[in-house]
Amino acid sequence: GAMSVDSITDLSDNASELLEALQLSHLHELEPRRSRGKKRPLSLNPISWQVPRIVDRCCSHLETHGLQTVGIFRVGSSKKRVQQLREEFDRGLDVFLDEHQSVHDVAALLKEFLRDMPDPLIPRELYGAFLSTATMEGGAQLDTLQLLLFLLPPCHGDTLLRLLRFLAEVARHAEGSRDPQGREIPGNKMTASNLATVFGPNILQKERPGEKDAGALNFEDSAAIILVLQRLIEHHRSLFTVSPEMQCDVLRRLFQTDPDVIEYLLRRK
Repeated sequence: GAMSVDSITDLSDNASELLEALQLSHLHELEPRRSRGKKRPLSLNPISWQVPRIVDRCCSHLETHGLQTVGIFRVGSSKKRVQQLREEFDRGLDVFLDEHQSVHDVAALLKEFLRDMPDPLIPRELYGAFLSTATMEGGAQLDTLQLLLFLLPPCHGDTLLRLLRFLAEVARHAEGSRDPQGREIPGNKMTASNLATVFGPNILQKERPGEKDAGALNFEDSAAIILVLQRLIEHHRSLFTVSPEMQCDVLRRLFQTDPDVIEYLLRRK
């Protein structure tokens, strides 16, 4: 006799909160495009993708038009055009970014959004925990980072994954290459370390912008922020992928404590 559950709105509040806490990803869910006609494995993340439109639109635009732009995120932009785009997003307009928008304007808009979030992408209460991983090495560091990522609120975890996937793609084009015809394709010069230097202070914030001592980081904290974000960029796929053993363990526990959640997941499959 468990009740029939066909949508998440039919679940009790406690069960819904439990589902929202289970931000566990399958490897296939990290890809921006999924193959049609293929059955998808059961996922423990039934909540819809929670990424702000402005972040997804900016990342998509830069993936299409900016990967070969030298010094992306470091070259100046038009403050007037950036402010106009920002106001359009703030008004809830369906802003369409195409090849006519400057890559540097869109890049500046993305940085501004992350910098000015009321709550940073990595919540301030986890700031010290994330920075402490900078002194760890190897597997211990990555294992600890993964457990900390599981503590992020759903929208923060989804948005961070979208951003890291994009930054990893930018870093992949840092060095120059040649096309099939032998013509040189310039690199953007933005390695994972350079990107971590640019984005680190926007994602890991100790104080609120405008507060006393905000932005006055000591050298140790600044170096730790860069190192931690660099690790997140370089290892985002493995960090956001949960082992089958852990997923089975969670399912076994849910079967004992919240059978309605199990029924919801099976119906979704």
